[in-house]
Amino acid sequence: MKWTKLGKIFDPSQHTLPNGCELFAQSPQTLVCDEHVRIYFSTRAKDASGKFLSHVAYVDMDRSLSAILRVADHTVLPLGELGAFDEHGIFPINVLRHGGQVLAYTTGWNRRVSVSVDTAIGLAVSKDEGRTFQRLGSGPVLAQSLHEPCLVGDGFVLHAGGQFHMWYIFGTGWKRYSADAAPDRTYKIGHATSPDGIHWTKEEARQIVADRLGPDESQALPTVVEVDGRWHMFFCYRQSFDFRSNPDRGYRIGHAWSDDLVDWTRDDDMIPLAVEPGAWDGEMQCYPHVFKLDGKVYLLYNGNAFGRDGFGLAVLEP
Repeated sequence: MKWTKLGKIFDPSQHTLPNGCELFAQSPQTLVCDEHVRIYFSTRAKDASGKFLSHVAYVDMDRSLSAILRVADHTVLPLGELGAFDEHGIFPINVLRHGGQVLAYTTGWNRRVSVSVDTAIGLAVSKDEGRTFQRLGSGPVLAQSLHEPCLVGDGFVLHAGGQFHMWYIFGTGWKRYSADAAPDRTYKIGHATSPDGIHWTKEEARQIVADRLGPDESQALPTVVEVDGRWHMFFCYRQSFDFRSNPDRGYRIGHAWSDDLVDWTRDDDMIPLAVEPGAWDGEMQCYPHVFKLDGKVYLLYNGNAFGRDGFGLAVLEP
């Protein structure tokens, strides 16, 4: 695969965002509409204590992906209620059309005490073409279980072969890598199926993408697309510690392929995005989302600082 980078296309600092949010446009994911492409992302505000909250927003772009038409000025999906799994944020949100509805699979997160956060996957539905969403219920549709004890999230859902498939991440645990460091987490990509998109059966604790960096590799945000009769998965990966400010240990985009949506072969050489020092994505490339539009295959992704300054675009050459 040959990808041509088209540069950064959205900078949140240049726009007024809803819910008092500033900076960050993380995990861009698309809903293709007749006259525009709606790109959802997670952005951040601070609560009364100065801690971050993650909110959902979106930007509508023309179908050439070169002009911004509007940025959401309203609450797309409110945060969860007191004590809920998504009380403190929603990051990311994956949307898809099915049965005349727009479904949103959310990763809700809430703060913890001994570790920083835990996550689970929720489901919401839109009745206004993705402008706003309403939860099906206060709880998650996919969460911790016997052999996946923490950090279930990053769900990407596809309907194929008469059933729903979800690729998601599950935490394998938390670890202190030095005596004075806060605990860091490790997570891998898993797979679940469902007849209705609500009730899911996991392949419990089966890591479907092989590690490249060893057992302390963290894998995040899978996205799956069919190209020329083969399924391709894109995701991001990093070391589990010393990754926030060390470019050599930060996120890069990985790739795997499959012919049956079950067994995957890793081949990162299929996604050779150039890393250019000093560029907006020269230190980090993360949170990919691949989609089709007007006969082309595009890749949205975040750059340095986990998407603090926005997201960019690449296109797959024929």
